[in-house]
Amino acid sequence: MRSHYCGDLRASHDGETVELCGWVHRRRDHGGVIFLDLRDRNGLVQVVFDPDTVDAFALADKVRSEYVVKVTGRVRMRDEAVRNSKMATGDIEVLGKALTILNEAATPPFELDEHGGAGEEVRLKYRYMDLRRPEQLRNFQFRSRLTHAVRAFLEGQGFMDVETPILTRATPEGARDYLVPSRTHAGSFFALPQSPQLFKQLLMVAGFDRYYQIAKCFRDEDLRADRQPEFTQIDLEASFVEEEDIMGITETMVRSLFKELLQVELPDFPRMPFSEAMRRFGSDKPDLRIPLELIDIADLLAGVDFKVFSGPANDPKGRVAAMKVPGGCSLSRKDIDGYTKYVSIYGAKGLAYIKVNDLAAGAEGLQSPILKFLTDEAIQGILERTGAETGDLIFFGADKAKIVNEALGALRVKVGHDLNLVEGDWAPLWVVDFPMFEEEDGQFHALHHPFTMPSCSPEELKSNPEGALSRAYDMVLNGTELGGGSIRIHNPAMQRAVFEALGISDEEADEKFGFLLDGLKYGAPPHGGLAFGLDRMVMLMTGCDSIRDVIAFPKTQTAACMMTNAPSPVDNKQLREVGVQVRKEED
Repeated sequence: MRSHYCGDLRASHDGETVELCGWVHRRRDHGGVIFLDLRDRNGLVQVVFDPDTVDAFALADKVRSEYVVKVTGRVRMRDEAVRNSKMATGDIEVLGKALTILNEAATPPFELDEHGGAGEEVRLKYRYMDLRRPEQLRNFQFRSRLTHAVRAFLEGQGFMDVETPILTRATPEGARDYLVPSRTHAGSFFALPQSPQLFKQLLMVAGFDRYYQIAKCFRDEDLRADRQPEFTQIDLEASFVEEEDIMGITETMVRSLFKELLQVELPDFPRMPFSEAMRRFGSDKPDLRIPLELIDIADLLAGVDFKVFSGPANDPKGRVAAMKVPGGCSLSRKDIDGYTKYVSIYGAKGLAYIKVNDLAAGAEGLQSPILKFLTDEAIQGILERTGAETGDLIFFGADKAKIVNEALGALRVKVGHDLNLVEGDWAPLWVVDFPMFEEEDGQFHALHHPFTMPSCSPEELKSNPEGALSRAYDMVLNGTELGGGSIRIHNPAMQRAVFEALGISDEEADEKFGFLLDGLKYGAPPHGGLAFGLDRMVMLMTGCDSIRDVIAFPKTQTAACMMTNAPSPVDNKQLREVGVQVRKEED
């Protein structure tokens, strides 16, 4: 129906007769001459109708925003004075000769140029309208180019694209499964995969050697800006590899993506042990662009009478840390109260601080409600260890180590952005040497997943599970976990030892993972892999604030689709077919 895309016309097409199809982005009537900005996937072009073309002019007078039309006309150069350098087609326009209205449009629920005034729920309800915005279209064009580049790179490295099942069985992988009742097996359920983890390991057992997949994954968990109930992974696995092999392949891939798509040369990827990341930044995905660090001061405060500090300082599971904020004396009491409320989200009971108004003035130059509770030696030790200078502010965290890390780690990022302390554009790193397990209420849980290879023997794992490290690695970029992976367990004895540490009996292991354990018995090669969050990668590379901006039809933070009103009730006939009865909660 068309000869060209609207956004592709240039001065080289001057004098050509063209046929265009698209949406009316804007209509203007200038003294009897009607201008239509016609929009399609590739951009905008200005079409001019004058009264000499009677029929076309009459139709142009009737069209409104978002009408779907076909235009036949001649490309001509615009006068020098009215050329638009902000438009790719700004040097030319199309003199309309014929116009066909292919479809009318109701008044849009919001103006595409003024979408900021529309709430997110409205934009998600009319997502097909929201996606017409050029900036949204650019996000998905970028996403398409990125997935193409990923496939080309991995195919060039000998990886083979293999699809794994969407209907599988429920396995404990850290989050709740989405369950699907089976009609043919009454009382039984499929689960939607949280990842292709077990299947890709079995592909290595099958001898496929190098596998990849742009995989759909599903997790029934609480949502946030970078999390959705269904998301996409760049998933890969390889046989006969060590950590350096997988890290080298994936780092090269990410570098090539940034170079090809953004013309960006990423800096070096430093290696940082998990313990160092938690100690210095309170996070296993630190944003290295922010020059703020957490400093341990428990030894300086273990003997003070102030129990808020001395309690955690003497608790083996506690932590007392300080964070110096250069120039932080500029923060008002209102600002500090706001930060106190912010850290309470992470379980912190308060936020102590010291303002260093004048270092040379000694105690007289310090300002804080907690000074009266601290000894002069403790205060001097804190100032020296943090390297505080006049004009700086010191924040403190004192509680269980987990709470201090989460609270000060999040505060570090927020203060860094609020005070414009972020340095540079991109800061990648590898976080390595993760603990194999984390302990909660006396029970061990796999920090990554239970198929991660420990860096010790099965005997050492059994004797000292809390000290075991894993052969896992996470790629972090600007404070976001871009991807994570590990060398996998490839022998049954080690897998049994890990299950034992997690409190999974042989019977439970056979019932839930029997197919994997059986596979490992038949000559499983050493193997490992990594999975990138494709949505997160696109979000970062396009500068979006939320992965909802790079997923075509996303869910809200309550895991609902505003457009289709999903999830929704189903009728009793369907429920009976799958053997499910819905019981309403009692009031």
